[in-house]
Amino acid sequence: MKLDTLIDDIYGQLSGLSEGREFNLSDEDLDLTISRIKDSLLAWARPSERNSEFSLRMSNVGRPARQLWYEQNLPSETSVPSPSLQIKFLYGHILEEILLMLVRASGHQVADEQKEVTVKGVKGHIDCKIDGEVVDIKTASKFSFNKFREGRLREDDPFGYMSQLAGYEEAEKSSEGGFLVINKESGELCLYRPEELDKPSINTQIQDVKKALKLATPPPRCYESVPEGKKGNMKLHRNCTYCSYKFECYKDANNGQGIRTFQYANGPTYLTHVEVAPRVEEIHNESTPF
Repeated sequence: MKLDTLIDDIYGQLSGLSEGREFNLSDEDLDLTISRIKDSLLAWARPSERNSEFSLRMSNVGRPARQLWYEQNLPSETSVPSPSLQIKFLYGHILEEILLMLVRASGHQVADEQKEVTVKGVKGHIDCKIDGEVVDIKTASKFSFNKFREGRLREDDPFGYMSQLAGYEEAEKSSEGGFLVINKESGELCLYRPEELDKPSINTQIQDVKKALKLATPPPRCYESVPEGKKGNMKLHRNCTYCSYKFECYKDANNGQGIRTFQYANGPTYLTHVEVAPRVEEIHNESTPF
């Protein structure tokens, strides 16, 4: 079977289930899925067993250099995940295992799960190979899912997913892999296989990030502020709002006051320049929400 037919083959199996036919789930696949979900639960439940020290890895090498610099040099500023975020981590891991179960049940070959790879001293673990191609599994919100489905990830990739895939492919001497993505809200699936020219040069990127991490001061900001309304106010770029280091990064904003946070009905807005104060509650000493 070929990777390009993966989504149709999975949907075909599920359509049969909807029509009353038995789903193609072997005892072997069921036992494997249960075992892997158990492993995921144990890993999630035992954070003390995970290495909390900063290191450059395939999973973060594509993130903005300034963010990585802060993570390396100001580890105490990293936000502690909230209970709701811990739950998102948990069901994200479980969904990935269920998705791989569906891949196997649809007749496609899954191999090299969590295989360790290295490129220029940067280590990572590939999710798997499907039909011989490197595939990274992602669980995504509706917003993120649409970026994969519509091929817009290369234009807006704050978590460095394209670099992650490029690193895995470089290590495995492959160039035709992709992302298997599930929309956590709707259950929709998509397979996104980026064009080779859209992927970053991972060797160059690793070299550039390593240089940035050796700097005595932070590299340039990741994103510029954007207008908020029509009164001259400026706010954080959307990709900065969830960053643990936004207050440190913009401590010189608003003439040295730092970011000013205003609570709107749909959530906080982080202003880097206030020309006219909004007529909503201002939040002081606000921590990063997750």
